[in-house]
Amino acid sequence: MRYDEFLARVRERGEYTDQDEAATITEAVLGVLAQRISPGEVDDLASQLPGPLGQMLADTKQQPERFGIEEFYRRVAERIGARPRTAEWDASAVLTAVADTVSGGELNQIISQLPSGYALLFGKPDLAG
Repeated sequence: MRYDEFLARVRERGEYTDQDEAATITEAVLGVLAQRISPGEVDDLASQLPGPLGQMLADTKQQPERFGIEEFYRRVAERIGARPRTAEWDASAVLTAVADTVSGGELNQIISQLPSGYALLFGKPDLAG
């Protein structure tokens, strides 16, 4: 999938006004996700995302932090200047696009590193642990 196609999916799902808003939200959500998963998993995810998104993730590698879904929303909200409830909507718009883009094996690997609750954001409640 091309970068513009990915952003179009995020824009449609999140009902954003334009591609720039979708890109800003996407970078915020993926940036917080990268804080939560292992550096190796960040590399694997980056390799399956289109162009600039993969590069952005590759530049954010660090040791993973342990935090739950509410903290995930808080961190996304902080990055985009929104409320955590809005961040939940934003995260779902981005992560369902991620789920449509990456392989099933990669998606399983990401979700396996996250506590329960995250699978729903990817639109995959059947993978919830």
